[in-house]
Amino acid sequence: MKKDASETLGFVPQKDIVYNKLLPYADKLDEESNDILSEIKGNLGRAVQLREIWPGVLFWTRKLSTYMRLYGRKFNKEDHVLFIKLLYELITVDKLEVSMLQGLARLLINLLKKRELLSRDDLELPWRPLYELQERILYSKTEHLGLNWFPNTVENVLKTLVKCCRPYFPESATQEMLEEWRPLLCPFDVTMQKAIGYFELFLPTTLPPQLHHKGFKLWFDELVSLWVAVQNLPGWEVHLVNLFARLSNDNIGYIDWDPYIPKIFTRILRSLNLPVGTCQVLVPRYLTNAYDVGHVVLWISALLGGPSKQAQAQLRGLFNSITSFFHPSNHGRWLMKLMKLLQRLPSSVVRRLHRERYRKPTWLTPVPDSHKLTEEDITAFVESMMQPVLLAMFSKTGSLEAAQALQNLALMRPEIVIPPVLEKTYPAMETLTEPHQLTATLTCMIGVARSLVPGGQRFPEGPTHMLPLLMRALPGVDPNDFSKCMITFQFIATFATLVPLVDCSSAAHERSDLTEVEKEMCSASVEFEDFVLQFMDRCFALIDSSTLEQTREETETEKMTHLESLVELGLSSTFSTILTQCSMDIFKVALEKVFNFATTNIFETRVAGRMVADMCRATSKCHPAESLKLFVPHCCNAINHMAVNEEVLSEEELDKEFLWNLQLLSEVTRVDGDKILSYSSQLVQILQLSLHLKCKQGYALACNLLHHILRSTALIYPTEYCSVPGGFQQPTKDYLPIKDWGRPGDLWNLNIQWHVPSMEETRFVFYVLDLILQPELLRLQRYAQGSQDMTRDDVLQSLSIVQHCLLGAGSQLPPLQGEPIPKLVTSLVGLGETNLYTGVHCDMSRENYRDAICRVMRQLLHHILEHSEDDTKSLFSIIKIISDLLHFKGSHKQEFDTRWKSFNLVKKSMENRLHGRKQHIRALLIDRVMLQHELRKLTVEGCEYRSIQQELLRDLLRLSTSTYSQVRSRAQSVLFTALGSYNFCCRDVIPHVLEYLKPGRADVTQQQFKGALYCLLGNHSGVCMANLHDWDCITLTWPAIVRSGLSSAMSLEKPSIVRLFDDLADKVHRQYETIGIDFAIPASCAALAVQLLTSASPSAQNPVPSEEEVAIGLRKQEEKNRDSVRKYEKLVGELLDCLKDRNMPWKFEHLAIGFMSLLLRDDHPLPCAAVLFFVKSLNHDSLLVRKVAISAVAGIMKQLKRPHKKVPVDTNTLCGLTECSGLTAGDRSDNKWLQYNSTSLPRSQQAWEGCRFVEKTHWGYYSWPQKLMMYAPCEEQPKQELTREEMNEREQIIYDHFSDPVFINQLIEFLSLEDRKGKDKFSPRRFCLFKGLFRNFHDAFLPLLKPHMERLVADTHESKQRCVAEITSGLIRGSKHWSYQKLEHLWELLCPLIRTALNNITVETYADWGTCIATACESRDPRKLHWLFEMLMESPVNGEGGSFVDACRLYVLQGGLAQQEWRVPELLHRLLEYLEPKLTQVYKNVRERIGSVLTYIFMIDVNLPYTLPTASPRIKEFTERVMLRLKPLMEGDEEIQNHVVEENDVGEQDERTQAIKLLKTVLKWLMASAGRSFSTAVPEHLQLLPLLFKIAPVENDDSYDELKRDAKTCLSLMSQGLLYTEQIPQVLLALREIAASGSWHARYTVLTYLQILVFYNLFTFMSDQKAVDDVRSLVIRLLEDEQLEVREMAATTLSGFLQCNFLSMDEAMQSQFEALCKTRLPKKKRRELGSAVDTIPSGDLVRRHAGVLGLSACILSSPYDVPTWMPQLLMEVSAHLNDTQPIEMTVKKTLSNFRRTHHDNWQEHKQQFTDDQLLVLTDLLVSPCYYA
Repeated sequence: MKKDASETLGFVPQKDIVYNKLLPYADKLDEESNDILSEIKGNLGRAVQLREIWPGVLFWTRKLSTYMRLYGRKFNKEDHVLFIKLLYELITVDKLEVSMLQGLARLLINLLKKRELLSRDDLELPWRPLYELQERILYSKTEHLGLNWFPNTVENVLKTLVKCCRPYFPESATQEMLEEWRPLLCPFDVTMQKAIGYFELFLPTTLPPQLHHKGFKLWFDELVSLWVAVQNLPGWEVHLVNLFARLSNDNIGYIDWDPYIPKIFTRILRSLNLPVGTCQVLVPRYLTNAYDVGHVVLWISALLGGPSKQAQAQLRGLFNSITSFFHPSNHGRWLMKLMKLLQRLPSSVVRRLHRERYRKPTWLTPVPDSHKLTEEDITAFVESMMQPVLLAMFSKTGSLEAAQALQNLALMRPEIVIPPVLEKTYPAMETLTEPHQLTATLTCMIGVARSLVPGGQRFPEGPTHMLPLLMRALPGVDPNDFSKCMITFQFIATFATLVPLVDCSSAAHERSDLTEVEKEMCSASVEFEDFVLQFMDRCFALIDSSTLEQTREETETEKMTHLESLVELGLSSTFSTILTQCSMDIFKVALEKVFNFATTNIFETRVAGRMVADMCRATSKCHPAESLKLFVPHCCNAINHMAVNEEVLSEEELDKEFLWNLQLLSEVTRVDGDKILSYSSQLVQILQLSLHLKCKQGYALACNLLHHILRSTALIYPTEYCSVPGGFQQPTKDYLPIKDWGRPGDLWNLNIQWHVPSMEETRFVFYVLDLILQPELLRLQRYAQGSQDMTRDDVLQSLSIVQHCLLGAGSQLPPLQGEPIPKLVTSLVGLGETNLYTGVHCDMSRENYRDAICRVMRQLLHHILEHSEDDTKSLFSIIKIISDLLHFKGSHKQEFDTRWKSFNLVKKSMENRLHGRKQHIRALLIDRVMLQHELRKLTVEGCEYRSIQQELLRDLLRLSTSTYSQVRSRAQSVLFTALGSYNFCCRDVIPHVLEYLKPGRADVTQQQFKGALYCLLGNHSGVCMANLHDWDCITLTWPAIVRSGLSSAMSLEKPSIVRLFDDLADKVHRQYETIGIDFAIPASCAALAVQLLTSASPSAQNPVPSEEEVAIGLRKQEEKNRDSVRKYEKLVGELLDCLKDRNMPWKFEHLAIGFMSLLLRDDHPLPCAAVLFFVKSLNHDSLLVRKVAISAVAGIMKQLKRPHKKVPVDTNTLCGLTECSGLTAGDRSDNKWLQYNSTSLPRSQQAWEGCRFVEKTHWGYYSWPQKLMMYAPCEEQPKQELTREEMNEREQIIYDHFSDPVFINQLIEFLSLEDRKGKDKFSPRRFCLFKGLFRNFHDAFLPLLKPHMERLVADTHESKQRCVAEITSGLIRGSKHWSYQKLEHLWELLCPLIRTALNNITVETYADWGTCIATACESRDPRKLHWLFEMLMESPVNGEGGSFVDACRLYVLQGGLAQQEWRVPELLHRLLEYLEPKLTQVYKNVRERIGSVLTYIFMIDVNLPYTLPTASPRIKEFTERVMLRLKPLMEGDEEIQNHVVEENDVGEQDERTQAIKLLKTVLKWLMASAGRSFSTAVPEHLQLLPLLFKIAPVENDDSYDELKRDAKTCLSLMSQGLLYTEQIPQVLLALREIAASGSWHARYTVLTYLQILVFYNLFTFMSDQKAVDDVRSLVIRLLEDEQLEVREMAATTLSGFLQCNFLSMDEAMQSQFEALCKTRLPKKKRRELGSAVDTIPSGDLVRRHAGVLGLSACILSSPYDVPTWMPQLLMEVSAHLNDTQPIEMTVKKTLSNFRRTHHDNWQEHKQQFTDDQLLVLTDLLVSPCYYA
């Protein structure tokens, strides 16, 4: 097929849509596509050459994306590359408006999507322009100031774009990216997130193996070691994981992951956030920063296979450890994640297998043979997943995930997957009490259907299950259970689609070449007939029980309910599927049965009738000739027989039998058109009889009949959907249907039988139209002209007939014609429409009924609107007809969309992802071809707007503003659809809509006013006319909306109108995107356009433009830019004029100000009048206006900012020494000069000028960039101190206002007001305002503001303090470039001010001051702020003002230091020295604050790769000093410290009390740092562990004192920590020592600690055999502890470890417990009265109890199944039922738990026991001792 195509086309297409070749008119398409493509190439190239980005480029790129939707990538490689390069150039044009950028980017993504079509040799794309684009948009410096409005979808579009371009980055890209982003890798800074995010997005991973040294090998070790070292899941770890997942998937077999595999799986398990142990404290960041399942799955599936098989072992471990979480009885927020993992992992492995075995080889690196998945790998994988999947089938979240998992697993190993599912399905079909089991199992069976039915060599007995399953599913057709009914229909339909229902039992005797299984299938196929008939009986029963009489009271609605319509759909589609697949013999029996059922009963036409008629329609669709022979004569005779009586025709309520026959007839005629022709005369006669019935129901059914007859003869459609081409009519000797069970359709031999209208059919269509439509149109026309009277019912009936004629014959009627409307837009290229051929030849000689209907409808409409506007039903009908006149060519958009969706759903549920290559079933492929035909019919992209459409749109607009709201809303929705279909028609319609809003018009009613507003608002999906991205439209609509406030029709008393204006404002604000005013296209694009215009096959339609044309184009484009600026300024001016109007209601004033605030931009200054307005509005009475003004003035300040000159500085000269070789991060000699050093601070003018300041915190920590951009020296900077004369007009406006004391007084008054009590926070908007003021005008306004600040700071009210904090932070940040003298004066003012503030600090204001100082220090060199730091360091905790003020001062200081990160080690040391003696604080709030400060002090001490030890304080040294002070608590008897009360004795407190206070602070520090630091200081924590174990309480009780609660929290947090491999032995050693201690509390807590510790580091532990043995011996040792609680906890722990397969149940363990059980107990002596001899248990009892506990742990470790060793152990445990307590209690608990967990599936589990054991068990579980 490829060859022929290229001859007609003249080139080899890249990849076209194959379905086009199967259309009945396929031979015409190559010519058509060539025409369209050459048109696109010509016009697009020309538009770029002539620099016309709008409308030219945008119009033709939209055409290109439509072309791709219709034909795929049907162009040659050269054009493909040119299109991509041209679009890439356009997207990276600077200043391109973002809404345009998004459209172009989506098209480019589409062109790049199939990366196998273009190799790296064909295409290379630079990476830097994309990076600059991301920086400009996603990290925009002006967006937060409101100078740029981007749509929220832009981020995803840009990221997808980078993903698609990534494979084509040049080979040098990796190195360049590392040089660009490595300097940002400072883990304490936000730039880390950004850098790692960029790495994830940009780094190319698909380079060929010979280039790996230029690709991932440059960064792999560095980033992996970073990932391994990070312990506390910072936000950027997720990006790293995503990058590794992509890397491993793209380079399977080229990277050795083995050393990292245990770490990978441990972290994956941690990331699922499963609940473990009894009292776990959740760390919130573990939830927010958890790994993304999609990438985890990709990584796992890429690690499988290979020589070592290690990943599969760990994966089995992972599933073993989490299997029990899948059991339906468990539920929690973690469940969704587990289900996702389950669903996606198999599909990911299938994708990989497809790539290794079935995919056509492409230029991408293939997987080397050594690492391909082998058969053993696949089997091992499937087996490891089966248990969790089978449990998840019945999950509470539904069984869809499990079904999808099973579908993919069954593709790989049907023989492992399907039998257990069948085992669950058969019993579920028998049960009546648990319907959810049936729903779940059937859902899963549908998933595995395609693997079950064909059998194949893996699972040959599969097909034998077909019939039993189908027969047993029948009872599911149950009228009383809706969901069961639907799933059963789906199940039967799925299986029937796959199998020809043909009785081939004779073949078993006739043929000798059959296998055993085939013989079995042949003999079973006798039952098919039985199945079909039984199914029909079930359906009839269902229908009988859903008639109207049965389900409704008299009064209720007669329409179908939603559920009924779903059942109807399920029933009809299933029945039609079954009949399609039947042999002729079975069909005839079925036909007779349906015919009898339908003709011997009479049904009401609403519910039951529809279902029966659907079944009849299904028969006539499958075999029209046989069915019509029965139905048509019967119905026609019945109708004629009743109609003999003349009165019938005028009855209001018709006889039920008449209606039923009419309904039946209307449905059975929906068949292949040429079969209808033979009955045409009878049918036409019935139509003439019934179309004019008086009864509404009657003529509605007649209209349906008319519609269906016309549709059947006029449309193109496939006539059969059988699973084998040609049906099953051949004799069995030659053709054996069972060979076709489950066979996919063959795309190249589909043999679709199309119905294409013949000459006779077309004649018949027009005959019917002449006969029926013509007279109706004449009647309506006479009525409209007033020469004939008609009742409303008559009009409605006529309209109904017209509408159904249009619907039936629409595809044969040519579209409306008219003159194109000129001058809507000007363009230098053609903007014509493209017409697609859809198989219809319009015969122009016949009357064009579309035009005729159009004429009559317009006359009628005007008549009704003038004379009887309240005839809304007729108006509804006319609106519907207008809509069809405009758009209907044979199918409706909504129908197409739902069919497309359902096609995709079916495709998903039945597809074979493993083999790919479109192996769908035949019916699905035919459906797809049909959808392709419909898509061509519905494609109306870029229609020309002609006079006739203009008239119809005017009519729609008139209807949209008419009196009745229902009419309005229907007309509006048609109007919106039309606006989206015709080019540029909005420009024509907008002025007419705005007419209704003009203030001067007195004749506008409120309804018209509202209608017009709704027209502007648009619907949720369509065009919003108020907000088109175009200056011409906005300059009209925005001022008009604001001015409509003065219209007489506007009343703010009506809530509906107020709401409309709110919605309009809201929509404009949500959808507004900054509109461009610079539309330049660079010369590089134009050069590519020339190549496009000159490339051959197909050659472009238009020639390359001449020099003069290009010059004209350039001139026009410059003119357009000037024009845009003019319109922009005009719009601002008009809005200001509206605001000056005194009569404008406040609502509209706010609207106008809102619109104005959207018009601030970063590439053009705001007009002076608007600047004046906003500055004045700072003191407006309305709070809302003031808020907008604050933001706006902050934005204006940014516009007015004088740029500072920056120069690149070579970092080597800057640091004074060459950089050390290799990677070293952290505090090095070459970044020491950046750090704060109090001996060399710039304290004089000269030192200040000699000091090189580096403002951003991250520079120099990880590595230096090659060139660092730094500010040039003062003398090279633009003049800063401007006098008023030197300022421009905008600056003068601001200067004058802010120099005016009255203005400032008022402003400060407003800013220090309270907004919402208790809710206010430090406002970044106001901070930006003040920062801008002091940055642009230096200290000009300081003298005026100084008295205000001093007055405010002395007042302790929160709003006053907040105001001064906002001004202060703005001042500090704004003084970045002030001269040294000015700064000295500034700090002389600020230091006392901040001191006062800190002394006056209150609960309400401490957060604001913290934010103030943190904001002030952000991104500033600490040496610039030395005044501030020295002042804050004076003495934060001095006790003045009480403990609270101390805590607040620390908070404020911490805010400043935390912003400085690693650059202030000296300050951190000073602070630590200062705090250490004060750690024994009495007050809780100060302790918590100190804990938090300590976290920040030690934050810099990280254990990351390539990082030198820090110069900041280190945890190790601090811990040693603390341990010395805690010594008194470590020794001695531990009982005392539980009872220390916090006393404030005047006397000297002893060491012990001091130590306890110290410990409390240390605990606060440990808790605070758990969630914040990057690496955990494990060795240091271990020194504190023994202490914590002593204190932590055992019970869960909140009434304990703070010390105990904190100790418990700390232990929980520590146990969840991630451990390095080398830390495990240290931890176990510490635990062993504690387990030997005297306190049983400590021993007990060791066990709870161990549970969480092991689970959260599972695979790291398991990769170290010695550690596993140590844990095991520790637990078993504690099983024999003398304290009962410890023994029981040890048993629970053991059971948990067995359950997650950390330990395995082996012979040695079992025999050890059995031996312990047999310990003899000493005989009971006669007790002396009152003596307490027997209370202390002897060692023997303990040992015996330990043995029983051990066995009990083994039994409880498998709660959901019965392993082979279980029965034996149960017997042994039950033997101890009569032992002494506590043994008896343990045995009872064990048995009771066993019974509880195995009760659900006891029938299954019983099989594992022998009869004797069952007797004993039954005896035990219901024996009296159980209740004792």
